[in-house]
Amino acid sequence: MKPQRLPIALQQAVMRSLRDKLQQANQRLERNYPEPKVVWQQRGTAAGTAWLESWEIRLNPVLLLENQQAFIDEVVPHELAHLLVWKHFGRVAPHGKEWKWMMEKVLGVPARRTHQFAINSVRSNVFPYRCRCQQHQLTVRRHNRVLRGDSQYRCLQCGDILQPGEFPNA
Repeated sequence: MKPQRLPIALQQAVMRSLRDKLQQANQRLERNYPEPKVVWQQRGTAAGTAWLESWEIRLNPVLLLENQQAFIDEVVPHELAHLLVWKHFGRVAPHGKEWKWMMEKVLGVPARRTHQFAINSVRSNVFPYRCRCQQHQLTVRRHNRVLRGDSQYRCLQCGDILQPGEFPNA
């Protein structure tokens, strides 16, 4: 896959947001946490990931280009909060009370666990699965886990184990 080229102005806007939020956190926490490294190579449907040990944030360039302001306002502080929580509290639940506190009270951003961006442009092949109440789509990774017998997935609505195949139209 060819790397996505990001306009310099967009990269600068991301870095400006990151630095502003980091400065805000350092002031409110009375700390001097360093600026994390930013890598523009996140793939798939994840908007970003925080790499704790390497103090690094990986951002999805495709989703950034398609959702610029929302990405800057939501994803950048979301991933920064993971790093700050790890430094401040140690290893805790990824989206637990410490992360929520960091997002809302320290960074001043609503604590949302997942993004709501359209993912058609970054979504890989999916495989049809069904339960008794609806059609489901499993990613290649989950489909392969089912085929190997490593995993089973359940419908959150009816609780059935998902089966390969199309949902019958009534």
